[in-house]
Amino acid sequence: MGLIIIAGALALFVFIFAISGFKIVQQAEVMVIERLGKYSRTLHSGINIIWPVIDKPREITWRYVVEGMDDQKHIRFKTKSRIDIRETVYDFPRQNVITKDNVNVQINALLYFQIMDPVKAIYEIENLPDAIEKLTQTTLRNVIGELELDESLSSRDTINSKLRTILDDATNKWGVKVNRVELQDINPPEDIKEAMEKQMRAERDRRAAVLDAEGKKKAKILEAEGFRESEIKKAEGEKQSDILRAEGQAQARIKTAEAEAEAIRLVSNSVDSQHGNPINYLIATKYIETLEEMVSGKDNKTIYLPFEATGVLSSLGGIKEMLSQK
Repeated sequence: MGLIIIAGALALFVFIFAISGFKIVQQAEVMVIERLGKYSRTLHSGINIIWPVIDKPREITWRYVVEGMDDQKHIRFKTKSRIDIRETVYDFPRQNVITKDNVNVQINALLYFQIMDPVKAIYEIENLPDAIEKLTQTTLRNVIGELELDESLSSRDTINSKLRTILDDATNKWGVKVNRVELQDINPPEDIKEAMEKQMRAERDRRAAVLDAEGKKKAKILEAEGFRESEIKKAEGEKQSDILRAEGQAQARIKTAEAEAEAIRLVSNSVDSQHGNPINYLIATKYIETLEEMVSGKDNKTIYLPFEATGVLSSLGGIKEMLSQK
């Protein structure tokens, strides 16, 4: 009976020993194994076998600072024997940072990092999250301290890039890769916020006034251009009208001259040079027409007598002779 009990106890011990030697590691996790207090190997995902007595997983205790709902900072400790090698998001509590122009602002940042070498993350640094947080705080103060408030508010991408580069270089010896750094909020004091709001309101009013002035200026320019084009078109129209009127008068004079020439030609053909001179006929005709115009243009009380009445009578006599001879 005693042998059975001893055999059962031995079998139970062997079973517990074998079970303790089996370690199942989840995907995206690793386990650091120490043999008699010294680093032995790193267990990856899957089933792994260790010696339960001499091999022991290294437990690590990490300290986190968490900001609660009451805006108070709370410290939490987390002890574990497995290291997550996935990308981790760490939300840092708000930090007071002084800018180059001596403005105290509160900044809240997000840090995305990933453990690439678990051995370094355990043996090269005591508390990895706390070390990353302190390093981020000092780096953030150095970067923001080189910028003024306006530059800090408008250069988030530049600040994020600088922080990521500096943190990635500093945490490389800890086996950590910093992938991204994002600034969530940059909160200046209330009086600075009010001054910035007044400045933005004044800037918007100035832009509105400038746009209104530019609109009026463009309207006046367009009105002046329209008036100028209208005057140009009007002048061109008057010019064309004067040209056409002058051309019409010129053609009328040409027609009149042609008619007079034709009349002279007909008179010359009809008058025989032996019986009379056609020039005397034309002169007498013009003389009578002119005298008639002078008389018809004045009142009936005025009597006009030609200076050389004998010339008029001789012209009339010449006309009579030409007509009688014809």
